Formats: sequence, structure tokens, C-alpha cells
Amino acid sequence: MKIKERYKGVLEWFEVSMPVAETELGYADPFQLIVAVILSAQCTDKRVNMITPALFEKYPDALTMSQAAQEDIFEIIKSCSYPNNKARHLKGMAEMIVNHFGGAVPSETDELRQLPGVGRKTANVVASVVWNKPVIAVDTHIFRVARRIGLTPGARNPLEVELRLTKEIPGYKRPQAHHWFLLHGRYICTARNPACSTCGISIWCSYFKKHKSNAIY
Repeated sequence: MKIKERYKGVLEWFEVSMPVAETELGYADPFQLIVAVILSAQCTDKRVNMITPALFEKYPDALTMSQAAQEDIFEIIKSCSYPNNKARHLKGMAEMIVNHFGGAVPSETDELRQLPGVGRKTANVVASVVWNKPVIAVDTHIFRVARRIGLTPGARNPLEVELRLTKEIPGYKRPQAHHWFLLHGRYICTARNPACSTCGISIWCSYFKKHKSNAIY
């Protein structure tokens, strides 16, 4: 199967079968989203959504969080992974937003990546979710799914996956494609025992063709 055919089939299936695909993180504005995405590193969205209501009640914006003691932020987020690092990043991120960006979360990925705790993936998530920028954030789910399906043959790291997806997927589809692949990886194409028998894109999937088709059919 040619790569163009695989992309066409997969994207068309998602457009029909998952017309609404959004982040599962709870947030009310760009600042709250960037906080939630920082917290979500190596942590489930479910856990983050349990933490953020109390965090946002006490620190609803960059100014209030920039004025907080790192230890106080830690106490609220300590049930997530790596709370010490994340508390430091959250305070530093809030301080930079206040001191360098006039209190508003920047919309460009290059500026977002200047913020403490914000790498390429986090910047792309915020830019695509809030401002619909034509970028694709590659997390562990998307890295696995794109390689497993056969959308990014030969890709060895998240950057290579991102660049190939960006090359093949039209700009206006990229923000939603991020959520398509993420949710598919979270609920269907899981790391262990992917649900190939109920997967709607299995006919375009190189993993399915190689490992599962004969067993199922």
C-alpha cells in the first residue's frame, strides 16, 4: 500500500467516525491549558483533572501563580508525577509570562518554548488547541500510533514523526489530527494488546496486516 493511500484512508475514516475530537484536559483559558499540559507530562489526564480545580481556584492566572511560593504549588500538585520539577516549572512559566509577555500566554510556538517546562510538544498542543495553529504535537500515544499504523516508516523519534505527519497532513487538519491519533492510541491502539478486531482503520494499518489479519480473519 502506498503511503499516500494509507494517509487518505486513515484521515477520511477519522473525519467521518470522529468528527469531534478535543483535549480531555479541563481548562478555561490559555494559561490554564498550558498549566494542565505541563502537569500532564508522564501523568494521566484523569489525574491532572483531579488536581487542577484546586490549583486554579488558588492561582487562576499567571500573576497569582507567579507570586506563589513554589512549596505551596507543590502541595497542591504533589499527587502528580515529578511534582518538584513541575512546581518549579509552573512558577517560572508564570513569572516569564508576567515579566516578558505582559501577562498573556504567547501564541507562537517559538515564544511558547521559551517558557520553563514548555518543550516542543507542549508548545504545539497549546498553539493548536487554543489558536488552531497548523502544528502537530507528538506525545507517546501519537508516536506509537503513527509508527504502528505505518504513517511514519523509519521514524526513530518524536521529531521525525512530527515532521513526517506535518509533511503528509494538510495544515488545516493538523490540530484535529493530533486529537484523532491521541484518542485512538489512548482507547483503541493501546501500547499492550491493541484492539485490532474493533479498529476502524485496520485495513490501512501495516501492524494489523503483519501481525493480526490472519489470526482474526
